[in-house]
Amino acid sequence: MKPTEHLKVPEAIKPVEMSRFWNGRLAPYMGSDNRKAALQFVTTFAMFAASWALMYFSIRVSYLLTLALAVPTVFLLTRLFIFQHDCGHGSFFSKRRWNSLLGSFIGLLTLTPYHYWRRTHAVHHATSGDLDRRTLGDVEMITVAEYRALNFWGRLRYRAYRNPLVLFGLGPVWVFVIKHRLPLDAPLKWRAEWWSVITTNVAIAGVVTLAHFTIGIKAFLMVQLPITLLAGILGIWLFYIQHQFEDTYWREHEEWDFCRAGIEGSSFYDLPNWLHWFTGNIGYHHIHHLASRIPNYNLQRCFREVEELHRVTRLSILQSLKCARLHLWDEASERLIAFKDLRTHSN
Repeated sequence: MKPTEHLKVPEAIKPVEMSRFWNGRLAPYMGSDNRKAALQFVTTFAMFAASWALMYFSIRVSYLLTLALAVPTVFLLTRLFIFQHDCGHGSFFSKRRWNSLLGSFIGLLTLTPYHYWRRTHAVHHATSGDLDRRTLGDVEMITVAEYRALNFWGRLRYRAYRNPLVLFGLGPVWVFVIKHRLPLDAPLKWRAEWWSVITTNVAIAGVVTLAHFTIGIKAFLMVQLPITLLAGILGIWLFYIQHQFEDTYWREHEEWDFCRAGIEGSSFYDLPNWLHWFTGNIGYHHIHHLASRIPNYNLQRCFREVEELHRVTRLSILQSLKCARLHLWDEASERLIAFKDLRTHSN
C-alpha cells in the first residue's frame, strides 16, 4: 500500500507556533453539550438494552439468530465505549462528576475500569509516536534495529504477538476479560485507579450473581460471551488502525512533537456514515489526538469546516485491512514495514 499524501508539518515551524495554530482552529469545537450527550447516551443505551433482550429471547428460536443479533448489539456497545472514552477526556459532559459517574457505569458494560483506563489512555495521548516513551496504552511496536537485536526467542515472541490471530483473537480476551480484572502494570500508588478496578470487578460479580438467580448463567453467557468477544475484537482493531499504518509518525523523544504526532501519526478512518455513527466518530482520530476535548458529537462538523484536517492519511476499510500485515518501524524510510520487507530495508 502506498502512503497516502497527507499534511506534513514543516520542520521549520516551531512546536509552540503549531500548537497555537491548532488550538485556535479547533477551540470552537471543544465545548460540551450536556443535552446532546444525555440524548446520545439514553437512546444508545435503550437500543443496546433492547438488542440484548432480543438476543436472550431469540435463544428459544435459534441460536444462529442470537448470534446474528449480536452484530448490532456489538456495534451499540462500541458506541457506548466511545461515550466512556469521551468521559475519560472530560469532553462528554461539562461536569467532571457526571463524566466519572457515566464512565464508571459504562465501564461495567465494557469490562473496562473507568479510572484505570482513563489514566493509561492519557499516557497514550501524551506519548503517542514517541519512540522513547512506549509504555502504557499502546499496541506493542518495535523498530527494525530493535528486532534485529533480539535473540531467537525474542523474535519468535514478537512475531507471535503481531500475528493477527493473536493480536485480534486472543488479544481482546486478554485485555478485556483478564488484564482489566488485575492490571499489574498499574502502580499501587494509583489508588483511584485500583479502586476503580475493584469496584468494577465487584459490580461484574453482582451482575453475574443476579443473572444466576434470574435468567440463569447458561443463558446469560450464551448472550454475553459473543458480545464480549466480538466487541473486544472490534475495539482492538479500531485502536490498532488509528496509529498502525504505513506512513505513520514515530520519532525519538528529542525530535518528537505533539502536533505532528497527532496530525501525521493518527489516521482518518474513512467509514460510511452509519459506521461513523456506531463507532462514535472515532475514525476522525487525527482530530481527536490534536484536541481530545472535542466530544464525539462535534468531530464531524469540525472535520467538515476545518479544511486543513482533510490533508491527512485517509484509510478506507479495504486499505485498512492491508495494515494488519505491518509489523516494524523502519527508521531509515520512516514507515512501518512487514517482516517480509526486512531484507530490503535498513541493511
